[in-house]
Order: sequence, then structure tokens, then C-alpha cells
Amino acid sequence: MNDHAERHAARMARKKAVIDAAIARAEEERGVLLVLTGNGKGKSTSAFGMVARALGHGMQVAVAQFIKSRTDTGEEALLARQPGIQWRVLGAGFTWETQNLERDRATAQQGWMEARRWLTDPAIHLVVLDELTYLLKYGWLDPAQVLADLAARPPGQHVVITGRACPQAVQDAADTVSEIADVKHAWRAGVKAQKGVDL
Repeated sequence: MNDHAERHAARMARKKAVIDAAIARAEEERGVLLVLTGNGKGKSTSAFGMVARALGHGMQVAVAQFIKSRTDTGEEALLARQPGIQWRVLGAGFTWETQNLERDRATAQQGWMEARRWLTDPAIHLVVLDELTYLLKYGWLDPAQVLADLAARPPGQHVVITGRACPQAVQDAADTVSEIADVKHAWRAGVKAQKGVDL
């Protein structure tokens, strides 16, 4: 083995020891709250990847899609027909489409009442609250009530919240927060949203 290979092997052995020690320290097993936020593309897609992962383990999953009103996306076409999942589109469309503040507020509150039922059901292992951040940002839901509902969920239940501009209080309550950055997007160059990539 040459010097370079020996140095590499020694570095990797040190790294393995650090990682193994961190894994050994992580003994707690409980439901976690994850937030996927930021201006970049892929927050909902990441959450739906977790849905696929959970279903693959035989877990029960519920997806609440706020804001969005379309029901023709590829992820819904595939995932909503899988055994073990409940999927509800609870939005009326983005605010620039509806242009009706009172209707948007009422739709948000009604949608949250449905999602809350899942947050009290210990048989549901993963709940995705897609685009929930908008409802909080616009003041359509009371953040204190949402946080209380999340805190009162069954101890083994995982929750994923997606959307831009996640309020700091929600991020503070979360176990894991990922911010998806917007570096470049085809839409700004005039490329329309397309099946299999955006829909």
C-alpha cells in the first residue's frame, strides 16, 4: 500500500470511529417533526420520497395538501392508490388564483380540522402537511394552536411540514429543518412546468 492509500485508510478509520460513536449515542426512538422550507424546488418532492419510504416499511401514511388544488400530479396518481395511505387535497388554489381572502381563510381552517384528526390517530405513522407554512405565514391559522396540536400528537408519529417561509417558531419546535435553496429554475427561462418533473 502506498503512502497516499495509507493516509486515506487512516483518515477513513478516524471518520468511521466518529460516525460510529455518534450512531451509538443516538438511542432515543420517537416520532420526529421535520420541516422542509426555503425558496428552492423539491420540498414536496422530498416529503413524498419519505412517504414512499414509509409505505415500503408497511407504515400508515396521511398526506394533507394545503393551498394546491390540483389532483393530477404524478405523485398523487402513484402514491394515493397505494395501500396504507390517505391523501387529501385541502386547498382551493394559490392565493393569486382564488383572489378571495375569506374563502382562502375558511378553506385553510377547514383543512386543518381534517389534518388534526390524523394528528390524534396513533395508527398513522407519518403525516405530511404539504404547504402548511403558507397558512401560517398568511395568518389563516393560529401558530400557537398548530404547535399545540403537533406537540399533542401520538409519541411515535412523524410529521413533515413543507413550504416556503416557515415561521421561526415552527422551525424551533422541529427536530430536523432543511432549507432548499433556489439557485436556478427553468421556469424563469420560460420553460413550462412538465409532467414527471414538476407535476
